[in-house]
Amino acid sequence: MNVNEISFENLPKAVAHLVSEVEELKLLVEKGQTPVLPQKRVPIGIEEACRIIGKAKPTVYALVRKRMLPCYKNGKKLYFFEEELLEWITSGRKKTLQEIENEAMAEFQKRPKGYRK
Repeated sequence: MNVNEISFENLPKAVAHLVSEVEELKLLVEKGQTPVLPQKRVPIGIEEACRIIGKAKPTVYALVRKRMLPCYKNGKKLYFFEEELLEWITSGRKKTLQEIENEAMAEFQKRPKGYRK
């Protein structure tokens, strides 16, 4: 919650937010843990993106042009985020034969007995 957002109308909401924050801090202190701060997302350039996904620069440009690779453009420069590139790689995972067989068996088991032949 932003400090500038506090007004008389949303005072109960602000107090509730502060109470929850204090409760979280209390739990962390009791457990002796330090609060986990979210990591900053740092953009990377095309060279680093090429290294991460293992593709040449012209291939990366082609994937960007076809809108197949997640990227950001500011001016003439392309930016990428490592976690998005890794997610893009994992989205292309092929299933193993065992996974395909398990899915087929599960689908077969769903069918009513009259339709199984």
